[in-house]
Amino acid sequence: MPKIGVYVCHCGLNIAGVVNVEEVTEYAKSLPDVVVAKHYAYMCSEPGQRMIQEDIKLHNLDRIVIATCSPRMHEETFRRAVTEAGLNPYLLEIVNLREHVSWAHSDEPEKATEKAKDLVRMGVARARLLEPLERSKVPAEKNVLVVGGGIAGIQASLDLANAGFKVYLVEKAPSIGGRMAQLDKTFPTLDCSACILTPKMVDVAKHPSITLLTNSEVTEVKGFVGNYEVSITKKPRYVDEKKCVGCELCTKVCPAKVPDEFNEGLSQTRAIFIYSPYAVPKVAIINPKHCLRLKYGKEVCGKCVEACEAKAINFEQQSEGIQLKVGGIILAVGSQVFDAKKMPEFGYGRCKNVISNIEFERIVNASGPTSGKILCPNNRNPPKTVVCVLCVGSRDKRFH
Repeated sequence: MPKIGVYVCHCGLNIAGVVNVEEVTEYAKSLPDVVVAKHYAYMCSEPGQRMIQEDIKLHNLDRIVIATCSPRMHEETFRRAVTEAGLNPYLLEIVNLREHVSWAHSDEPEKATEKAKDLVRMGVARARLLEPLERSKVPAEKNVLVVGGGIAGIQASLDLANAGFKVYLVEKAPSIGGRMAQLDKTFPTLDCSACILTPKMVDVAKHPSITLLTNSEVTEVKGFVGNYEVSITKKPRYVDEKKCVGCELCTKVCPAKVPDEFNEGLSQTRAIFIYSPYAVPKVAIINPKHCLRLKYGKEVCGKCVEACEAKAINFEQQSEGIQLKVGGIILAVGSQVFDAKKMPEFGYGRCKNVISNIEFERIVNASGPTSGKILCPNNRNPPKTVVCVLCVGSRDKRFH
């Protein structure tokens, strides 16, 4: 049978100011397998730790329960203390009486004391089941996977690469940049968004320790911290990234018009296109849903092939599976813009002069569909009033 020692900390008045620690200690003595139970003003102090160490040796304790503050504060402190007394550090159980009891129920001391008893009882029950563990060392991969090529993923990749790590940056869009690439100005300084972002995008593409995987998605993650096995699917661009020079001759001859995703559908692009004015990599990509050749065959269309002087078009490209071993993964997947159609009272989708905040950003952007002029979607005339959903009430001068 285990021999359990229970130690209740006053934590000054943080616990003892609400919980009757003497009553909790006496209750702990009545629990099965508890050999000794004591309370002390500061268990984390040197005298408090020495008390626990002496009892371990005197009573041959093989389990310790400490009712104190959050384990985030002093769990390692107490583990070191019991280890010095010859006890396995994982035969220690921490019961949180500060955050879970005294601070949460400061106006009900009697009920707080009863709850403290319950938590100590559960801590003792758990301690009976603890088993000694031994720390082991395993080799860890020094490569890092960053998922998401927005500003957060870009900065994380650069910081890691500059610190000496090999980085794989995966982005599902054809270009990195994320949501920030769509913005005109950034809060609170109203600095140009592109002026801040694009140099970092270029740095990522040129960094020798960063492998950029755009138009790609993570499909599976296996393993554990330090040793992850990651499966990535790189979707076909139908354009050779090594040959394409971003001249856009192909886009000028493509007959298939497509809503421009980067401009939130406020303008049109072609079935073969470059994702944004400052795309990295600046390589064309073909939308297979709208490409006439991919849908109906080469007899119907092949104008982009004829126009491409670099001979970069490759309709035979297939999805590529990539397997990586990494030691850590950073998720920087960003966020989605709220669907303004879910607020019908604002008339979004019904009234031409009602736009979303991200559409407004694209309209006022110099590289946007209207070259920075505030015009209604699908209308080249300036509106009398523009209402930006989710920005109603803003004092931004760009509204006026």
